[in-house]
Amino acid sequence: MSREFQVTFDCADPAALAAFWAEALGYEVQPPPEGFESWDDALRAFGVPESQWNSRSAIVADGAPRVFFQRVPEGKTAKNRVHLDLRVAPGLVGDERMQALEAEASRLEALGAGRAYRVEPDGGMEHGFITMHDPEGNEFCLD
Repeated sequence: MSREFQVTFDCADPAALAAFWAEALGYEVQPPPEGFESWDDALRAFGVPESQWNSRSAIVADGAPRVFFQRVPEGKTAKNRVHLDLRVAPGLVGDERMQALEAEASRLEALGAGRAYRVEPDGGMEHGFITMHDPEGNEFCLD
């Protein structure tokens, strides 16, 4: 039996991180509840204090897991134990693969990501990848 799941990020700025990952993954920021034109309108109507409006956000895509962002008081202090791999070059090998990964790395850097390192294909088990950091320092790989 399969289960529905979401991926949750602890972060300092849920709205900004949700916007980054929506662009990175081709998702959209979760729309406000029916009957509201914006999240600000909904949160105001629900009586949520304005200081809490950016305490969480989510991104969605049809048929894909929801990604949730929640504000936490502490910053990131160590390497992620779980990370996302963005599969941007499936089926590509060698120079063609690495060119596709570099193009995506450049696009994401323009959105605020940082580059950690690049691993070259070795002709064996390693096909090559680029490890990146999102705007809050969370590791992810372009694969």
